[in-house]
Amino acid sequence: MARQQSAGLEPAGEEPEGQERARPELGRSFGCLWAAFTASTAGTWLGFGAFPLIAIQVLHVGPAEVSALAAAGLAVGALLALPLGPWVEARRKKPVMVVTDLVRFGALLTIPLAHFTGTLTYTQLLIVSVIGAAANIAFTSAAGAYLQQLVRPDLLVANGRFETTTWTATAVGPTLGGAAISLLGPAVTVIANAAGFLLSALGIGAIRQREAEPGHARTEKFRAADLAQGWKFIHADPLLRPLFRNTVAVNALIMATEPLMAVLLLDDLGWAAWTYGLAFGLPCVGGFVGARAAPRLEARYGRRRVMRTSGVLRALWPVGLFFVMSGTGGVFLVIAVELALITCMGVFNPLFATERLQRVPADRVGRVLTAWQVTGVGAIALLTALWGVLAALTDARTAIGVAGVLLLATPWLLLRGDEGQGRPRTGGPEEPALTTA
Repeated sequence: MARQQSAGLEPAGEEPEGQERARPELGRSFGCLWAAFTASTAGTWLGFGAFPLIAIQVLHVGPAEVSALAAAGLAVGALLALPLGPWVEARRKKPVMVVTDLVRFGALLTIPLAHFTGTLTYTQLLIVSVIGAAANIAFTSAAGAYLQQLVRPDLLVANGRFETTTWTATAVGPTLGGAAISLLGPAVTVIANAAGFLLSALGIGAIRQREAEPGHARTEKFRAADLAQGWKFIHADPLLRPLFRNTVAVNALIMATEPLMAVLLLDDLGWAAWTYGLAFGLPCVGGFVGARAAPRLEARYGRRRVMRTSGVLRALWPVGLFFVMSGTGGVFLVIAVELALITCMGVFNPLFATERLQRVPADRVGRVLTAWQVTGVGAIALLTALWGVLAALTDARTAIGVAGVLLLATPWLLLRGDEGQGRPRTGGPEEPALTTA
């Protein structure tokens, strides 16, 4: 489902109202990283829904199996990723990112090869899902620390550009991917997805800026205490703690319904693949608009206020998907709900990503991001499996509605009273205290 992922920060309010900050130049190294991100993101969204479509249309499985495909890959991938936080932290990040991109490229290519030779199985889809989930967690952990090194004073601009790219690709990719699937079958978009990771590896490999060596000795051995420190750091921080609980809950409830939306729209209601892609791609224009607006909203109202408002609003819309129907009315309903949801996420995500990186010291980024990723992926896996069972016992529509109702309670996790105190952990005496999130 298409929802999910800057200049040196000045105290909000120091600039005259309506005056934009100077647009910083982030340099060639960031340009290469941005190009790599664009390639992998475009490939990912061209392949939007390919695995559920293959499972439904090629392997002819039901809603429980479609949900299990997503859940099993995420759950096992999260377990495999547990040792990756300390491992990534103790290594230079660029090689880790290149290797994980190549691993994802190779794993995905096995799907179209098996499909075209008539040997594709449900087990193979599960294995590739596991490899992709584990590699994604390792890549994300390394990428956060690497971005800090490249553009530390300009994290909000950098995250804003990534967010804009994400929503642009998400707006265009599913529509084009859905059309390609209708014409050529679902396997062709898996090839596009794999190609995106190959191009990403090449783009990251082109970065010539020398990377700082890890600040502590390498260790090949996973220590549970290392990863536990990531969770301890999150829960000791008065702002990260509510953000952690809220984002994990919101993402899990939204993503648990993704395979069920595919079942409801493509199987139960008989939508065409291109219509499905259009309904989830077109609203992502809202993510582009939200990401562009986030720095201006932060400068005018303060990051905490904007994060809270957009964080609350993003939880209000998904319940509307319960009422989707066949025909043009159903397409417009999905577009309207997704547009409202994604616009709010487009504002929230870059502010949240920037705040999280700014509050974590560089020598702890790997374990903190891995702890966050493992928890989030584990929660998505668990709820996806549970919602698959719920859909099997009732139907996909009912399960989607239950998730929407539960999402209405998640703002309470964000608005708890202890999140508003404390300076960023990475701030020095010379840095201005953030008046934003």
